[in-house]
Formats: sequence, C-alpha cells, structure tokens
Amino acid sequence: MRGIYAAGVLDFCLDAGIRFDAGIGISAGSANLASFAAGQARRNRRFFETYSQRREYMGWRSWRKKGSFLDLDYIYGTLSAAGGEDPLNYAALLNSPMELLMIATEARSGKPRYFPKEALRQDDYRVLKASCAIPFVCRPQWIEGQPYYDGALGDTIPVEKAFELGCGKVVLLLTLPADTVRTAKKDRLLAAGIRKEYPLAAKRLEHRAGQYNRGVAMAKRYAEQGKLLIIAPDDTCGVTTLKRDPACMARLYEKGYRDGRKIVPFLSS
Repeated sequence: MRGIYAAGVLDFCLDAGIRFDAGIGISAGSANLASFAAGQARRNRRFFETYSQRREYMGWRSWRKKGSFLDLDYIYGTLSAAGGEDPLNYAALLNSPMELLMIATEARSGKPRYFPKEALRQDDYRVLKASCAIPFVCRPQWIEGQPYYDGALGDTIPVEKAFELGCGKVVLLLTLPADTVRTAKKDRLLAAGIRKEYPLAAKRLEHRAGQYNRGVAMAKRYAEQGKLLIIAPDDTCGVTTLKRDPACMARLYEKGYRDGRKIVPFLSS
C-alpha cells in the first residue's frame, strides 16, 4: 500500500510531461511503472485508494479461497483486463518508448529475473503478479513452468541495473524514509512459511533487509556524485504494507505528488 507514494510521484511526472528512457519496477513499483508507461494518470491511485477497500482485492476471504491474502487475479485480471473496470492500456504500454523491466524472483533459485514489457501479453499480466507476490502472503506465480515471488527478494534496490542500461541519471523512488534502517524480523517470519518448499528464496528473504540497507547506502553515494536523486517520503502517513486506510493513503499520495517536483531541477541540471 505504500506504493501509493510512488504513484503520486509518477502522476506528477505525467502531468509535467516528464518521461524516462527506462524504468525498473519491483513489486507494486512494476504496476506503477506499467500505468506510467501507458500514460494512464491517476490509475494507480484508484487501485491503492479505492479498489483495495473491496473484499475481492485483499483479505482473509481471498486467503481462505485461494491461499493468498492479495487476490492478484482480481487486481491484474478482473480489474485490469480489456473490458474490466479499469483496464491497463496494453497497446500504449507496448508502444511506449520507455524501456520497462519488471523484477521477479525465481522461487527455486532465489535469483532475480528482469522481465521486459514485451513479456506481457494482452490480458496476461502474470509478470506483474509475480513481481508483486509477497512470499507466504501470496502464492508464487508460475511463468514458463517456473514459480516466482516478489522481485524485492532478488534485487531490492536495482540502481546498478539502471546504470547498466546506460542511464546517465537515475531517479530512485522509495516508499520508506531514506534514513530508514530495515530489520529482518518480519522477513524471517515470512521466510519460515516458505522455507520447506523454497529454501533458497527463504534465504534471500531473510537477508532482504540487509540488502535493502546496503542498496540505499550505495544510492546515497551516487546521489553525492550528482548521478542519482532519491525521492522518498519524510514519513509514511501511517500507511504500512497491507494497511488500507483511504485517508492515510490520500495523504501519502499527495506527499508523493509534491515530492515529484524535485525531479525537475535534477533532470535539467
């Protein structure tokens, strides 16, 4: 749910005519960037702030029926497919000049895989589901006979990947304050739930917090060199990973929209 902050940043960019040569998405960031590349302003906000209130979107009902707290089939199928309530403009996404990579983690090996937007098909958004499949909270998503989990396990802060793509300047969107030091307590609990079936993914999950902290530290060094801009909230307005309070999310979205203005001088310098 904290991804609504990044949704605000990207909506500012759409309104201001700011485009990027490449985008790399992890978890909700993949969905945010898909709508951004398709030019669909405010779409992400509706998913976080409005649709998440529905019992079909997330909750114990989905857990009992499908074994996943988040119903990714509802989010990226029922709502997002052509003819759905809020379809992704697949043609616009595919024709966008922005290179888009969506990260998912191979559950068996624990390694990241960078799916290009061409891996998406009209009304087949399994890559987005895979990138967003929080271990234990969601069942793994199967693509080409392989199970996948949330991309944050494999490459938590993909700054180096952005520079590998040839980017001269990188904007890093975080959904936690930049000085946050993550701990592994919650990740260890989730890892315990998948360790028997996917031990390597569980191991990556147990070390995710440390990987995140090292990634942010690296990003700060690039920022000191003028190569990177970190956009992060000064606080999360009470929004947590699965907390769906509309008022809190609205405040976090507006904070993201305001913070997006920092991108203008960075890109023009």
